[in-house]
This record gives sequence, C-alpha cells and structure tokens, in this order.
Amino acid sequence: MTATQAGWYDDGSGTTRWWDGQNWTDTVQPPPPEEPGLNGVINRIQADAVSGAQPRPAATGMSYVVLQVVLKEKMWGSGSGNLTELERAINAQAALGYRLHTITTASSGSAGFGGGDRIQATLVFERLT
Repeated sequence: MTATQAGWYDDGSGTTRWWDGQNWTDTVQPPPPEEPGLNGVINRIQADAVSGAQPRPAATGMSYVVLQVVLKEKMWGSGSGNLTELERAINAQAALGYRLHTITTASSGSAGFGGGDRIQATLVFERLT
C-alpha cells in the first residue's frame, strides 16, 4: 500500500517516531539538538523537506492533512516522475486512513534553459471515519 521503508521519521510533533513499513509504532526518540549557524538552518530545512514526504499522522482530533509536492514540468523528453510523486504522496496518506479531498497546482516559472517549469501541487486529505 505504501512504498515508505521502515525507519525513524518526524511524526509532525517534533518527535522522531519509528515507522515499521506499515504502521507507526509507540517507539519514539527526542529530536537531536539543533546545529547552530547557517549550516544548521540549511540542514533543518533539508530534513523538513525529506520528512514532509513521509507519512505523518495528524495531530489528535485533526480531520485534515495538507501536503505540498514540488513537481517539475519537463521542457522536452519524458519521464518527469510527477505522477509517481503524486501517487506516492496519496498512497502514503491512504495508509494512514486519509483520502484525497482537493488538489490544486501553482506554477513558479522557468528554472532556466531546458529546465521547464516548477509546479507546486497542494493536496488536502480528509480522514475517513
């Protein structure tokens, strides 16, 4: 149902939780101390981007989850991987009991010669009850 491998992931609360490949477990570990300086900021931004692609449970009582996926439109050729990225995000949330409610896109313009446009897809999921 989901292609996310077992491992430690941010559960959205600042705590790192073990994902066994199918479900979240009760095993948690506190976040590592923040690295100071510009490198620390860059590393936190990169870690947040990676963890945003992982399945996350909503906070207690929440009925919706909002994800943003950055896609790249190929200027020529094929194989942008956009459908795979969207499918991965949708399946990860489905494994947590959510279904896609709304999807919107916004274009951010060209990334340079041969780069194509960057498209940001915003997906809103609702909890199935």
